[in-house]
Parts: sequence; C-alpha cells; structure tokens
Amino acid sequence: MEGFSLDLLDQPESLEQILVDCRDTLKYGVRTGHPRFFNQLSTGLDIIGLAGEWLTSTANTNMFTYEIAPVFVLMEQITLKKMREMVGWPDGEGDGIFSPGETPPNSFKRRTSKPKSHFSIKKASATLGFGTENLILLKTDQRGRVIPDDLEAKVIDAKRKGYVPLFVNATAGTTVYGAFDPINEIADICEKHNIWLHVDGAWGGGLLMSRKHRHKLSGIERANSVTWNPHKMMGVPLQCSAVLVRERGLLQGCNSMCAGYLFQPDKQYDVTYDTGDKAIQCGRHVDIFKFWLMWKAKGTEGFEQHIDRCLELSTYLYQKIRNRDGYEMVFEGEPQHTNICFWYVPPSLRGLRDVEERRQRLHKVAPKIKAMMMESGTTMVGYQPQGDKVNFFRMVISNPAANRSDIDFLIDEIERLGQDC
Repeated sequence: MEGFSLDLLDQPESLEQILVDCRDTLKYGVRTGHPRFFNQLSTGLDIIGLAGEWLTSTANTNMFTYEIAPVFVLMEQITLKKMREMVGWPDGEGDGIFSPGETPPNSFKRRTSKPKSHFSIKKASATLGFGTENLILLKTDQRGRVIPDDLEAKVIDAKRKGYVPLFVNATAGTTVYGAFDPINEIADICEKHNIWLHVDGAWGGGLLMSRKHRHKLSGIERANSVTWNPHKMMGVPLQCSAVLVRERGLLQGCNSMCAGYLFQPDKQYDVTYDTGDKAIQCGRHVDIFKFWLMWKAKGTEGFEQHIDRCLELSTYLYQKIRNRDGYEMVFEGEPQHTNICFWYVPPSLRGLRDVEERRQRLHKVAPKIKAMMMESGTTMVGYQPQGDKVNFFRMVISNPAANRSDIDFLIDEIERLGQDC
C-alpha cells in the first residue's frame, strides 16, 4: 500500500488528507460487492441496505433498552416474528434476538455435532464450559450430511456411559459443501431421547424465503432453536445474524442479570420491550434497520427471486464444468446449495499415473491460481482441503448482481491462470 500511512499522529491532519485516506482505504481494500467476488458467503452490496446502515450510524444508538431505541426495538420484534413464521412455528410464536456474527448466536443454545459442522460449535462448547472433549462428533455421508443411525447409536452409547446428551446441532447449509442435514430424521431421535435440537441455518436459512427450495429445510419447524444469518444468502450488509427460539421467555430466563442502572422495573413503559437482558453481551449494534428496510423494499417475493437466481447460477456453473476437460467434482451429484466444490487439473497433471505424486501436486494448484487471481485483481474464489481431500475450489454465489457472464469469466480465468501450474 505504497504512500498510504496507517500511523496515528499526535497532531490532527488536514481534511484533505482525511479524504485521501478514505479514498486509499477503498482503493486498497477488497471490493466484496463486485459480482466477481465469490470468496465468502457474504457478498454483494445492496443499495437499500447500505442506506439503512448509514442511517443506523446517524442514529448512533444501542439496542439494550426501548427508551433509547424505540423504533428499532419494535422493528426487531416484528422482523423476528416474521422469521419465526418462515421457520414454521405457529403464528410466529417464540422469541429471538439479533446478535453479532455466528459464534454468539450458536452459543445461545449448546453436545452432539459433526466433523464438518461450523467451528462455532466447538467455540460455543468451550465458552459455555462443556469443553470440547464433551462434544461428540457424528459420522457424515460423502456430501457432509449427518447419518441419523450414527447419531442415535452415539446417543445410546453416551447414556450407557453415564453422560446426559442434551443438545444436537443440525446444519442447514454447511459452510464448505452446502449440505443440508436430514432434519426430520434427526428431530425424531431428539424427541425420542428428550434432546434439544438446534438448527444452524446461518448459510441455508435464506432458502426458507423460496417456495422452490425451502423443502431442503424440511423439519426445521421441529427445532427448539435456529440461527439464521441474513447477511449471507440474503445479501444484507454485514452483520445481521439472528437466533430464534421456540419457547418464549427462555432467552430472558437464561441471560437476565437485572442490571439496575439499565433495567429499572418502574419505567413509564412496558419494560418487557427492553432487550438487553435477553442478550449475552447486553449492548448491541442496531443490525435490524438495514434488514427491515431491505424487506420493505424487496418484499418477500424479492428475496425469493434473489435466492432462486443465485441457485440457478450455481446450477449453471455445475452443468458447465461437470464434464469439462480439466475439472473434477469433489462429490457426485448436483449441489444442494450454491456451493460448487471442484478441482481444476492443469494439463501437466492430466496424464500423470503416479497417484501420490498427482495428489501432492494437485494440492498446490488451487493456492497458486488463487495467488495469481489476487495479484491480477480479476476475481476471487475460496479454496481449502477437507478431510482426506487435497485443496479444492469452493465456489459460492450469494450476490444477485452476478450473472452468467461472470461465471463464464471465472471458468476462463481459472483455465488461463492454471495452464502452467
């Protein structure tokens, strides 16, 4: 970042220099709103959402009490109720709260998980005092979906050893493979053994807005709690993460510490509107306004079109590369979400017979191509190993501004940069 000083000085700098710093910050930053940015689950930049974030900063308030954020508190209540209705809980009953990121929402409710579940599950186990040694990992199929028979076997085994299984995490849209666990089958086991069922819908929850794709979350209405991140599949500006619970009053009962300097019982309004005692961290940024404003501007149908379009684009990519020379899919069959996982095999490796040498060299291909993408500034797509699989590309689409020409460009760019790998 030549010429861009990050040093903080004792004396104030001129307004002109401040404007230069603002320009350079955007110049050297990553344009995550660009339609060819496929690197993360959160992409795009909605103009209504941006306006909402600007106005939120203008209001500069906190969400912990109704008295300082009356409009935002009511917006949050109404929006969370609508989200619970989308989950399928009768009349949107229950409770919920917006909380930063994914680890805190998944911490609101935490013993049983799977190797490919989000790392927030391990963090939550440590934070809540269970310890990661009391987190039992489950077997999954080759697509990363929980195998229900293994879940029940491990529940029974844990009980036999004197443990008390109390929590099962199912995932609706895994981070890498985009897999959806069989929620109904998992719910049957949880109900049989009286275990809390949490569905991590941070990435896949947005599909509830789509009549075409919501069946992938069939059974989610049987969950005791759900996390859902509108800042991912729905394109709401970061951050916007919700935890929903089916039992009303549970968040207050679990988290209330009755801080007298904030939560006086004799206020002139109904103090049940105060939200700070429902949250782990009390003080919260106003994450609701941008989401509420986008929902007003798009309507539920607009979000549905957004999600359907992204999934159509992922199908387009899958169909283009599944039988294309130089591409190998990480798993068989059509993807469940917009995650497309594949290897690009450069010409130098296509005829290589030594399996181990091919494996070792293929492991280095995606990092090399990604590095050249970064240097040229043309596009960005993520890669990672998974289990015994060497580095592969994980393509995700959540930006409604992307179109088929952007997908075509990505394919051509990977081939151009990977010719000599």
